[in-house]
Amino acid sequence: MKVAILRFPGTNCEFDTQYAYEKLGHETHIVWHEAQTLPEDADLVVVPGGFSYGDYLRSGAIARFSPVMKAVAAYAEAGGKVLGICNGFQILTEAGLLPGALKRNNNLHFISKYQYLRVENNDNDFLKQCKKGEILNIPIAHADGNYYIDDEGLADLEANNQVLLRYSDEAGNRVVVNGSVTSIAGVCNKTKNVFGLMPHPERAIEALLGSDDGIKMLEGFAS
Repeated sequence: MKVAILRFPGTNCEFDTQYAYEKLGHETHIVWHEAQTLPEDADLVVVPGGFSYGDYLRSGAIARFSPVMKAVAAYAEAGGKVLGICNGFQILTEAGLLPGALKRNNNLHFISKYQYLRVENNDNDFLKQCKKGEILNIPIAHADGNYYIDDEGLADLEANNQVLLRYSDEAGNRVVVNGSVTSIAGVCNKTKNVFGLMPHPERAIEALLGSDDGIKMLEGFAS
């Protein structure tokens, strides 16, 4: 599998993402934000975490105008698979490739810790190796992870199985982590080829470091 990983000024997870996918045996390419095109035959585009453009104005609000995002939008429109992690999720919502928006955490603090997640829907390429209702332990690290969508939008997400993950405790009960609507941690688009989540699966691929639950998430696209 060939994975294109975007890089903006302020991105800080591109090499973590590259390490994770190469550890899993995949070919990777780092793509600078000024690029007009994506690598040929890319099987997946990842918009990784970090602080693109220093999170000025609003997280992801400037990065969405980078030249490479036109190529990403065209790639997604043609059915290509796109994964946004943390700041990447914020960028994809700002670009209109995913529904909803990410706001400041309800406690106004940066949150960095391992967090349990419950798999809400697995009828998609990202989570198809997971079981519905499965509990995963994945790191989070964000200040603007409070997912918001209005009632009508939420109803659409639920009806189309677009809610991917929710924050939970170890038993699977919903918990409030950052104020996200119904504890949502990740969503996809209606056609289920664009995915976004605030947690960092690329940081959960080594059991020695606390969890390898991220492997089955990242490998979903290759299976």
